[in-house]
Amino acid sequence: MGGKRKKSGSEAAAEFETDYENEKYINKENKKQKKLVEEKKGEILPSMIKNKEKRSAVHAKLKQEKKLEKRKKIKARDAAEKRALELGEEPPPKNVPRTIENTREIDETVCKPDDEELSVRVNAVDVNDLKGATNLELRRRRKKLFAGNDADEFSAILKREHTPKVLITTCRFNSSRGPAFVSELLSVIPNAQYYKRGTHDLKKIVEYAKNRDFTSVMVVHTNRREPDALVIIGLPDGPTAHFKLSKLVLRKDIKNHGNPTSHEPELVLTNFTTRLGHRVGRLIQALFPQDPNFRGRRVVTFHNQRDFIFFRHHRYIFESKESKQTDSDVKKAKNGKVEKAPQEKVVARLQECGPRFTLKLISLQHGTFDTKGGEYEWVHKIILKHRVPTTENEVRDHPL
Repeated sequence: MGGKRKKSGSEAAAEFETDYENEKYINKENKKQKKLVEEKKGEILPSMIKNKEKRSAVHAKLKQEKKLEKRKKIKARDAAEKRALELGEEPPPKNVPRTIENTREIDETVCKPDDEELSVRVNAVDVNDLKGATNLELRRRRKKLFAGNDADEFSAILKREHTPKVLITTCRFNSSRGPAFVSELLSVIPNAQYYKRGTHDLKKIVEYAKNRDFTSVMVVHTNRREPDALVIIGLPDGPTAHFKLSKLVLRKDIKNHGNPTSHEPELVLTNFTTRLGHRVGRLIQALFPQDPNFRGRRVVTFHNQRDFIFFRHHRYIFESKESKQTDSDVKKAKNGKVEKAPQEKVVARLQECGPRFTLKLISLQHGTFDTKGGEYEWVHKIILKHRVPTTENEVRDHPL
């Protein structure tokens, strides 16, 4: 009852014949393609040789041939450039290597404070409309991006009206590597204090920090005994930034590392040029005091590249070294001329203090931490695929 009808012998034979013909046709096409590839190349590929010694020999030969071809191209290009210069002509244009940086899509919100062209591009103005534009108009357009800086959440700290005060805590279930990372963050960020998380909710910790006049809260989240996320909450009105943390190297694992002093560090932020990057840069900048002590020679760097923020902590050291005598100086000394005293030159070098890690922005939220009713300024596209946790248990198990 309800079973499938069995195929008759003639139907099964016909189906078998069609399958056999299809397989035969596919095999023929594959053989034709293989022959075409072999005819085009006209040489035996190393992957086709089973003997290891012969395969390595053929591979080395092909590699040497590629090197020779490359040298010939370079020589021909140099000769053409030299010939053009002798004849008074323009040399051929140099080849620009294709990289991820120069092939990425241009962000319309990229703008720098002193860049007029970029500020005009932000406002999507046609090039023909710029001919009659005065310098005053260009300045007004440029100021649109940075007009909100005087009234944003970080302006009081960056104008030195308030000193930054940071509360650092961890997730509920912590590991041994988490506190080690927190202790190194305490040595990096001045006026930072560590509070044990315990079983307290993050919202209660934020309220506690507001009442104690903290300006920021940092939460280090660990997963499988490894720190994997960092949450920075600006107080009292936000915003909240959630970063993915990766490639963490602690101070003890860095070779020839230095020990940082208690001096307030210099802060270097690079490539935070977009509208979003400018906001994230100001959030990071608000963690540090705005009057660095240059005697400490400490530098904290946040370098943004391909939407990854690389963190480094260095001390710069000045060393005096004697300049070595060259062969010409030695010959002059032998000829009877008076030798000059070896000159001392000052050389600057960097010594890494650690830690070393990479951040990737996952989301930027208006106001303080709120998983249920929070409004997001920006969310990474991959995160949009996942469902936002709604129940209390889901929020508790959520990385934040």
